[in-house]
Amino acid sequence: MLSDRRPILLTNARIVDPSRDMDFPGDLLIADGLIREAKRGIGAAGVPEGTEIVDCRGKVVAPGLTDIRAFVGEPGAEYRETLASASQAAAAGGVTTLVMRPDTTPVIDDPAMVDFVLRRARDTAIVHLHTMAALTKGLKGQEMTEFGLLKAAGALAFTDADHSVTNAQVMRRAMTYAHDFDALIVHHTEDPDLVGEGVMNEGEFAARLGLVGVPKAAETVMLERDVRLAALTGARYHAASITCAESLEVLHRAKDSGATVTAACSINHVTLNETAVGSYRTFCKVSPPLRAEDDRKALVAALASGLIDVLMSDHDPQDVETKRLPFAEAAPGAIGIETMLSAGLRLVHNKEIALTKLLAAMSTRPAELLGLPGGSLRPGSVADVIVLDLETPWVVDPDELKSKCKNTPFDEASLYGRVVRTIVGGRTVFEFV
Repeated sequence: MLSDRRPILLTNARIVDPSRDMDFPGDLLIADGLIREAKRGIGAAGVPEGTEIVDCRGKVVAPGLTDIRAFVGEPGAEYRETLASASQAAAAGGVTTLVMRPDTTPVIDDPAMVDFVLRRARDTAIVHLHTMAALTKGLKGQEMTEFGLLKAAGALAFTDADHSVTNAQVMRRAMTYAHDFDALIVHHTEDPDLVGEGVMNEGEFAARLGLVGVPKAAETVMLERDVRLAALTGARYHAASITCAESLEVLHRAKDSGATVTAACSINHVTLNETAVGSYRTFCKVSPPLRAEDDRKALVAALASGLIDVLMSDHDPQDVETKRLPFAEAAPGAIGIETMLSAGLRLVHNKEIALTKLLAAMSTRPAELLGLPGGSLRPGSVADVIVLDLETPWVVDPDELKSKCKNTPFDEASLYGRVVRTIVGGRTVFEFV
């Protein structure tokens, strides 16, 4: 249930604003859906009458997260996830802006579908919900969609979701076309021919399990092609999910050359490695697959340095029928919206990354990349805010998660830190009690 939109004063807080690289004790005042002040000692005496005063008792107050890659089943696969259930999970995880993939049924490849999803989201979602549109018609990798019309209808970027466009000429034309509309191309960098029948990371561990591996080259070959085409066309290009150290080398060269290239990695790939598959745990089967520990460490370092711009959930709900199968036959994908931040705090507690850097990759950078409001606690910014308790221990119980499917790789994991309040546009939409 949404609260009223009366002013809110969050007092006695640790204010963390990654947009200004600020971390200080203070108070934050929200009124009329905007952040009015974020400073020390605002005090109850200086706020509007009727203000809700919340003593944060030292908890972190930060911008709400922007998750830029999530599968939402509506329309066509509402049994996996709906706009309403995805938004409930997002609110519980501190995600105030959720961006969905276009691989629904039907595919979001025309302006009418964009309009339908955005209207439906306004009616049923409790967080800001946006969509990307398909890069090619029907996600078939053959014919470009109408970028101009789709962008005018509200599509934030263009992607074929977990499909890769293998035809280099089609991708070059798409990038050239996107450049004319200042549209962002988001691409899943996996060569399906190199993936072949692979189901997990190629290497000794896969061999021990008797499973066919996916070579890292499946990712790096596609990424190398894409960044060269981005440099050739001048397009804005975003690699959807980087997973290995070799890809970081490609990304580093591309950025150094001046290409307009950005990249994301998923929460799964910075907090888990291939050994999480263990005894054929299908909840840890994702695409691209979990890599070796050296790759995980390299991703975290790249995230801390800013080489990787964005950390996202890669939320992909799968039902029991597609996951309770032999590993090779199970569908890839894991839910992640609700646990993304808590899992990411593992890196903070282990001193692998600073809290400000983690929040920047989850809030400020993705909002900037997609041209969305949010990701900042500057006065005048939209009041999308979270209150985060860094120390609360909890055990992930899938039955308590708000997603319709329960395929979490963090099943029964012990995590430290969780969101206790989520505010969207000045209204409290989630409160942990």
